Amino acid sequence: MIKDRSKLTTEKRNARSRGIDRLSTLGIIDVLNREDARVAVAVARQRRAIARAVDVIVERFRRGGRLFYVGAGTSGRLGVLDASECPPTYGTPPAMVQGIIAGGRRALVRSIEGAEDREEDGAAALRRKRVRAADTVVGIAACGITPFVRGAVREAQRVGAATIFVTCAPEARRHIGARIIISPVVGPEVVTGSTRMKAGTATKLVLNMLTTAAMIRLGKVHDNLMVDLRATNAKLRDRSQRIVMEVTGVRRPRAKALLKQARGWAKVAILMHFRKVDFEGAERLLDKCGGSLRAAIAHR
Repeated sequence: MIKDRSKLTTEKRNARSRGIDRLSTLGIIDVLNREDARVAVAVARQRRAIARAVDVIVERFRRGGRLFYVGAGTSGRLGVLDASECPPTYGTPPAMVQGIIAGGRRALVRSIEGAEDREEDGAAALRRKRVRAADTVVGIAACGITPFVRGAVREAQRVGAATIFVTCAPEARRHIGARIIISPVVGPEVVTGSTRMKAGTATKLVLNMLTTAAMIRLGKVHDNLMVDLRATNAKLRDRSQRIVMEVTGVRRPRAKALLKQARGWAKVAILMHFRKVDFEGAERLLDKCGGSLRAAIAHR
């Protein structure tokens, strides 16, 4: 275990932001923007590790497994955010992707920094979720050494779950026992140690990639359209109608009618149009084709 945190990249001082308190407002913004520009490059260097992680997650999903994000502070909030966006975007059940944050729900809106200091608490959080071998656990810790996260990852390994770790501290890699390590090295923060900045941005990009690519592989995206979304508000109802219109070529009144018959499910509405089947028939066809709309339309 790393004893001296000052050796971690995420805790070092950034030579490019020294004297930032003497700059004009525009000068400060320019420094921030230049540093942020480094984030996407750092994430791109991890593309192979991210792709491997997606393949693991998809394989576990297909076995009925779940995906758990585990983090503290900013890292935990980002995991909860990514998990919470999956049901409305991809029609997933809430239990399929879950976020666990040290300190629980209260930590989402108020800093509870001490909640991250016990490995046993992280392990206990996973036990409460009844994590099993078919699941995937993604530990998220900018510094790579957060006890709560490390305890959760160890518990996941104990039960045989797949383990992935996201960290922006390359020094921590050799101390992490996860199956796959994703480590975008964004360098020291503009404000020393403030990992909600570049490290947080890099983490958000990585988590977006993990779930987005996984859902695409699971057939929840047709071309680049979110055909599995469930229309739960006016914005999503409009989007569903436009998706059906785009794929089928029908006008809005017909799209509305199809969606009504399909119980608001765009993928089913599209399939009902092309294959001239009812709701149950469309569901059966999708099941045969592993949820892929493209395969279901072409199926004979």
